[in-house]
Amino acid sequence: RILWHSFRNLLPIIVVVGVFQFLILQQVPEGLGSMVVGLGIVVLGVALFLQGLEMGVFPIGKSLSDEFAAKGSLPWLMIFGFFMGFSAVIAEPALIAVAEQAEAISEGRIDPLTLRLLVALSVGVVIALGVFRTIMGYPLHWFMITGYVLVVSVTWFAPPEIVGLAYDSGGVTTNIVTVPLIAALGIGLASSIRGRNPLLDGFGLVALAVMVPMISVQLYGAVVYASDAPVVAVLHDAADTTQLHWLLKGIVDLATMVRDVLPIIITVLFFQYLILKRPLTNPKQIIFGFALVIIGLYAFVIGLKLGLFPIGTNMAAQLIELQQMGFVYLFAFMIGFATTMAEPALLAIGQQAEQAAPGRVRGDVIRILVAIGVAVGITIGVHRIITGDSIHYYIMGGYTLVIFLTWLAPKYIVPLAFDLGGVTTSEVTVPLVTALGIGLATHIEGRNVLIDGFGLIAFASIFPIVTVMLYAIVMEQLARRRHSSDSKVSS
Repeated sequence: RILWHSFRNLLPIIVVVGVFQFLILQQVPEGLGSMVVGLGIVVLGVALFLQGLEMGVFPIGKSLSDEFAAKGSLPWLMIFGFFMGFSAVIAEPALIAVAEQAEAISEGRIDPLTLRLLVALSVGVVIALGVFRTIMGYPLHWFMITGYVLVVSVTWFAPPEIVGLAYDSGGVTTNIVTVPLIAALGIGLASSIRGRNPLLDGFGLVALAVMVPMISVQLYGAVVYASDAPVVAVLHDAADTTQLHWLLKGIVDLATMVRDVLPIIITVLFFQYLILKRPLTNPKQIIFGFALVIIGLYAFVIGLKLGLFPIGTNMAAQLIELQQMGFVYLFAFMIGFATTMAEPALLAIGQQAEQAAPGRVRGDVIRILVAIGVAVGITIGVHRIITGDSIHYYIMGGYTLVIFLTWLAPKYIVPLAFDLGGVTTSEVTVPLVTALGIGLATHIEGRNVLIDGFGLIAFASIFPIVTVMLYAIVMEQLARRRHSSDSKVSS
């Protein structure tokens, strides 16, 4: 079942790439055999990873959340939230992929481990803050408006080399590992506290986890690029260099995977034995689950290098050579829409929203709205790369629109809308979209790979928030008009 689930997530990408490759480009890509093998390894890796999460990580995470909610200790809940956020993000496959891409493109100037630690610390702090907000019942929209005003302000002063990467780093923090853990923590707390609404107070942790890394990574970039050392961002003969780089780094040491998952294991054991002072209910299953997580993560990273990264860069090169930019836009839109419709985290959030607000929120409508938002966002991001426009203005304009809509939207939809912006980029979609952006920046003359190559994930996170809020605003206005007309008829 898990293997089929993993393959189904990859299927939309295979269909879209196949249609473009054989009907529009009408050619067989170079290295097709290794790409197919890579895709197979990705499917197997994600399947093992998900199975390990279900057997080991999720049950114990939920159990710990329930125990701390029952104890009702605010300091310990916040400390637990911090460590759960940190330990989940440090092992996030999509963040590993983006961090390694950043190291390669920046010629080692951006350290991947430092970037991941910074993002993980940011998420840990903000999950603790989100737990505090849920328990105290403070409205989310004030946190989001204040936060994104700060994000936009920092963007204005941040070095151009870091902006796209910073927003992409925020976009990939909430994914295959973090969304179920964080969402379960928020909704569980809101459900267990009297006077809290699961829709208003339970959602929002995912949104906060996306926002704060955008600020911290931009500040990190300001420090990294403050020196006078020259920045080599444009790669000469970049296609060959990039492919060779990923092939050489494809065999990742298994010890690195253990190091990545170790924070989750330490967090679980620390809180289980030293704070709650209770033994694990099923230690053999949990140990086996964590072993599957490590093996699956190892296979996933190898599969990325062999399959998804080459597909993204090759498709970008072939579409540019075709010299018909309309197909580039169409490919971006189709990839965004197709992959989002199959996104498992989106399905989970949609189901949780329906349960939290029966009759007010429909999961199938949400999926379509979010898929349209992602497709539009990636298409706009591709347009920015093609035209060479500054990402600053696009990002600041997008989040200014989000802030404005937050004022107008019905308050019940705000936490859900922001969370939906954080669950749209899957562990399969992120590497392909990242590679597509870098491939376009590599093959379009005059583009800087570091400045122009990143940012597509950020656009995929912004526009679902816009589409969901716009839908809620329109539906509320229609409901008011119907109510007004009904009142006139009855009078």
